[in-house]
Amino acid sequence: MQFIQSIDPIPTYRVMDRQGKIDDPLNEPQVTEEFAVKIYKDMITLNVLDLILYEAQRQGRISFYMTNYGEEAYIGSAAGLDSEDVVFGQYRESGVLLYRGFTLDEFMNQCYSNEKDLGKGRQMPVHYGSKKLNFQTISSPLATQIPQASGAAYSLKMAGQKNCVMCYFGEGAASEGDFHAALNIAATMKCPVIFFCRNNGFAISTPALEQYKGDGIASRGIGYGIDTIRVDGNDVWAIYNVTKAARKLAVEEHRPTLIEAMTYRIGHHSTSDDSSAYRSKKEVEDWKRLDNPIIRFRNWLEDKNWWNEKVESEFRTLIRKEILNAFSKAEKYRKPSITELFNDVYDHPTPNLIAQRQKLKQLIEKYPKNYPLENFRNE
Repeated sequence: MQFIQSIDPIPTYRVMDRQGKIDDPLNEPQVTEEFAVKIYKDMITLNVLDLILYEAQRQGRISFYMTNYGEEAYIGSAAGLDSEDVVFGQYRESGVLLYRGFTLDEFMNQCYSNEKDLGKGRQMPVHYGSKKLNFQTISSPLATQIPQASGAAYSLKMAGQKNCVMCYFGEGAASEGDFHAALNIAATMKCPVIFFCRNNGFAISTPALEQYKGDGIASRGIGYGIDTIRVDGNDVWAIYNVTKAARKLAVEEHRPTLIEAMTYRIGHHSTSDDSSAYRSKKEVEDWKRLDNPIIRFRNWLEDKNWWNEKVESEFRTLIRKEILNAFSKAEKYRKPSITELFNDVYDHPTPNLIAQRQKLKQLIEKYPKNYPLENFRNE
C-alpha cells in the first residue's frame, strides 16, 4: 500500500539560454529574417505602448491599464498559430492582437473608449476584442474564458474546421473552478483547444507558493489526461515551437493541450496595484536584468546579424512617434453616444430597457450640468 503525494517535477523545455544562445541546434526553428524581426518589432512596440499608456493612466487621461513587462515572449505563441484560429485572452495578451494586425489606432481608441472604439465604449481599457482578427472580447471576471474556449473548440470540431482555439490565462485563474471544468470537458470531448497558462509568479499580490501545492499548473493537465508541457516563458522560440506542436495535436488529432509558460511579471498587476507592498524592488530588478525576454531575443537576432544598435535606436524612435500620434488622435475623439448603453443587449429592446433609456433621458434633462453631452457623439 502506497499513497502518492508527488512525482518527479515536470521538466522545462527551452531553446535559448538567458544570453540568447541556442542550447541544442536541433531545436532552433528554421525561420526567415523577416519573420523573426517581425516578432521582435512587435515585442518592442508592445513595450513602448505599455510605457506610454501606463503613464497616461497615471496622468488621469485613461482610467485603467495593465502592462506586459517581462512577459513579452508570449508573442511567440501568436506566431505559432494560424490567423483563423480563435483566441480567448485573459487581459495580458495584447501582443497577440498586435501580431495579428490590430492597429495602434485601435488600441488607443479602445483605451479611451471613444466613438471609434470597436467595443463602443462599454469595456474597461485593455479589454480588447476583434471579430476580424478572431480575438474574442476580453472580460474582467477571472477564468470565464476558459470553459468558453472548450465550447468554442468543440464547435469547430463539429463544424469540421481545421482550426483550433487558443486560451490564455494566468496561474491564479487556474485556481478557479472554471479551469477544472474546462479541462475536463476538453479532455472527455476531445476538443481542439490549447490552454496557455502564463505562470508569472503572482496572482495579483499572492505569490505562487501561497496559491497551490504540487508541481505547478502543468501537473493538473496530466491529471485530466491532457497532453501537457512546461516551457520557458521568456524564450520566444521555445514558446513558438511548443505552440506549433500543440496546434498540430489539436487540429489533426483533436487532442487538447496544456502549456505552462514559466515567466515573471515585472510590472505591477495593474494600475490599481503597487507590487512593492508584497515583493522587493531588488527581486524585480534582478529578474529584469538577468532574464529579460526582449534582451534574450535581441541577442539571438544580433548573432544572426539581423539586428544591431543603430536599427534598434531608429525603430524605437519611429514606433514611439507613431504611438504618440495615435494617442493624440484618440484623445480628441468624442465618447460614443449614450444610447449605445442600450443597444445590442437583445435583438429587440425589451420593455425594461426602453424604460431605463427613458429614465436616463429624464435625468439628463433634469440635471444637464451633470451630463456633459457635448463630449458624446450625437445621434
